[in-house]
Amino acid sequence: MDFHAKNKTVILFDLKTLGSLTTGRLIERKNRFLATAIVDDEIKKVHIADTGRLEEILTPNRQLLLLYNRPGLKTDYTLIAAKMEEGWVLVNTKLHSPIAARAIEQGVLGFKPKTIQKEVIFGQSRLDFKVDNTYIELKGCSLVQDGLCLFPNAPTSRGVKHIKELICIKEKGFGAILLIMALRRCRCFLPHPTTDKEFERIFYQALHRGVEFQGFFVRIDENLHVVYDGKLELCEEDVAAKAAFE
Repeated sequence: MDFHAKNKTVILFDLKTLGSLTTGRLIERKNRFLATAIVDDEIKKVHIADTGRLEEILTPNRQLLLLYNRPGLKTDYTLIAAKMEEGWVLVNTKLHSPIAARAIEQGVLGFKPKTIQKEVIFGQSRLDFKVDNTYIELKGCSLVQDGLCLFPNAPTSRGVKHIKELICIKEKGFGAILLIMALRRCRCFLPHPTTDKEFERIFYQALHRGVEFQGFFVRIDENLHVVYDGKLELCEEDVAAKAAFE
């Protein structure tokens, strides 16, 4: 049976295995990597392992799921997730790869691979996976506007570079997939129409040249498991946009 059609929850990661977890309330985001939060009535420093803008997520007084850092580090905690209306939302890009690797192992690409290699060099880029004979670049998407999942939420020259490499890979006869892991529910996916016009352009160009789009949802359940939550589709608007490059 197709992986996406299965009517069961597939656990992709157990956040409790990370270490000691607690909750706090966000005071403010100081910069891309640092925030302050109230934890047990004390002000603590929190490391943010996600350089996206996250403006709609990291708002004052937002409840945070935090991992206690070992002594000697510059921060007290590491941010793992933020509590939104729909529940906990993952806010830690370092966890994207192991979560996606588990989903790939389970068949999220439509097949169960024989081999999975991580952090594979191709050209001038390091791509997230090589699965059998297919190269995969993974992007986590946490921005939802008007019911749409949008990526990127900040300009990304690195993202543009990776998609260009996927195009080269496809032209050399290998499989090439841009894999979007949606961290929040939405109707469908679009490249952000205004944040990074070059990313939008190269995204549609990649589709036209045979790079495959695949996407899936994850959510955090009540036991702090990251679970598979369905297939993410491209918006119908993409069909017309793609046609512009034909």
